[in-house]
Amino acid sequence: MDYIREFDIRLEKEMYYAGETVYGVVILDTSENFKLRAVRVVLRGRAHLEWKVVVSGDQQSISDDQYFIDERSTIWGKEKADGSIPVLPRGYHQFPFHFLLPESCLPCSFESKIGTVRYYIKATVDIPYASPPQGMKYFTIIGPHIDCMEEQYLKPLSRRRKRISCCLCCKKGPLSLSVQLDRSAYVSGESLRLKADIHNRSSEEVRLRLRLIQYVEYTIHRGVLGANKELQHVVLEYRGDPVQPGRRSKFDSSQSLVLPALPTTLVGVCRMINVYYALHVSLLLESEAEDLTMEFPVTIATVPFRIPNSPNQPVVYYEPACEHVEGGRYVGPEFQLGQVYDGGPANCEADVVLYRPVYVCVSSLRSHLKTGNNFAASCAKLTQQNSKDRNTLLAATSSIVSSSPVTKAAITEVGNSANDAAPATSQDS
Repeated sequence: MDYIREFDIRLEKEMYYAGETVYGVVILDTSENFKLRAVRVVLRGRAHLEWKVVVSGDQQSISDDQYFIDERSTIWGKEKADGSIPVLPRGYHQFPFHFLLPESCLPCSFESKIGTVRYYIKATVDIPYASPPQGMKYFTIIGPHIDCMEEQYLKPLSRRRKRISCCLCCKKGPLSLSVQLDRSAYVSGESLRLKADIHNRSSEEVRLRLRLIQYVEYTIHRGVLGANKELQHVVLEYRGDPVQPGRRSKFDSSQSLVLPALPTTLVGVCRMINVYYALHVSLLLESEAEDLTMEFPVTIATVPFRIPNSPNQPVVYYEPACEHVEGGRYVGPEFQLGQVYDGGPANCEADVVLYRPVYVCVSSLRSHLKTGNNFAASCAKLTQQNSKDRNTLLAATSSIVSSSPVTKAAITEVGNSANDAAPATSQDS
């Protein structure tokens, strides 16, 4: 509409926690007087899954949704479309609004090709006898609330394994591995606090191998059985120096195993998406086979570890997830400047990204990302692991869990793209 010079949604900040109040304004700058029935805003939080399956030889799309927030407010004009219609004088107008986020546990914002968790403000300018202009402003929810200082996360986790075996007629000799993880919850940017003791009395050299794995489970609750997808990504990998036969070696992670920016652990908060992590520790033999493998559940938290009464408290900032994990690998085409979403494959090489969710990090991440030459972040998915082991890990993680920046709102009109497009073909409404 030619007489609307500017239509925008502006928020007080770009990241919010559960229980906070979202303050913002709708900006409307017009060049002439016109009849305006109302200006309405909606706060919505929605998880959406969608992918294609083959049924009887035909490819079909299946999807599911879960809503966490759906609040509405009329910030100017009339609630109901009756009686006379007021006139909005020309000029620059600001219509303030606010919404109180629920105190309940909200899942973190999340973006992947298969599923999303999105929070946004949608504003509608209700003009009689015309297609109402609509705008959407996305923002990040930091959640769920997981504090590294909770007692359950401060308990050290220890494992010890020993091998005394033979291979046909050739004795391999005893081999032992003891590992202690000082605590089980970390914020991105912190270093995994791990100590290992390797006693190699075998006939071959061994290496310590550490891998932090991200597990993501997507579940669509439709039909009798529903559908699910399970993905795994290597977050970081470390290989130690060789331990020669007859030698003993000790490893202390100190500041070397720094976590990149990662989505928060999400277990039991959203019925469609579970995100959890595990640290795999093993000894790598000369044949590249693994021995004495052990596993530790690791929780990615939202509140960092603090040293009581210390003047040096962690400095928190927010950053998108690294690009080799779920939650960081994908940018929706609707958030890429200049891209027109046509339902086809996304081009993730666009230079300008209008929105990406961000996650809690501490300042040590920036100073240590360039160190640690032993890291080999892998983008390849791991082969499917034993489902029983994975269910055990998920149960362990579930028992522990208690309960960049967004730019200018996209302005659309009904008939063009009034709604937020989902990763495949459906749209937020």
